[in-house]
Amino acid sequence: MSLHAELPAWAALIVSLLLLLGGSIIFIGTLGLVRLKNFYQRIHGPAISITLGTGCLLIASMIHFTVSNERLVIHELLITLFILMTAPIVAMLIMRAAVYRDLRAGRSVSSGTAGSPYHIPDESLPEKPTESD
Repeated sequence: MSLHAELPAWAALIVSLLLLLGGSIIFIGTLGLVRLKNFYQRIHGPAISITLGTGCLLIASMIHFTVSNERLVIHELLITLFILMTAPIVAMLIMRAAVYRDLRAGRSVSSGTAGSPYHIPDESLPEKPTESD
């Protein structure tokens, strides 16, 4: 077996398309990381691109090595399943840690400015009835 085995045209096409798709998904996620304003918006781009883009790259690798080695290679499938299960959970835990940090610091979670996130202005509260009424 040579290291530079020729792939059939159908396999090369599928692998190329999956590599381009995965690379473009990861690139779009990176643009989201750079362009968005605060942490809560920025976390979504990488979380989604890790899951989808890496899955495409690993499936392309699985097809390439299955065809070139002429045997089924499933190591990449196991890695893909692991990433699909762990990446969203890790992103959620990072977001929860950031919310907890901001609440402890007294910053508003929605705007990132100082103040209590649960503050309700007095004029919006209904008047309480007095006991003399």
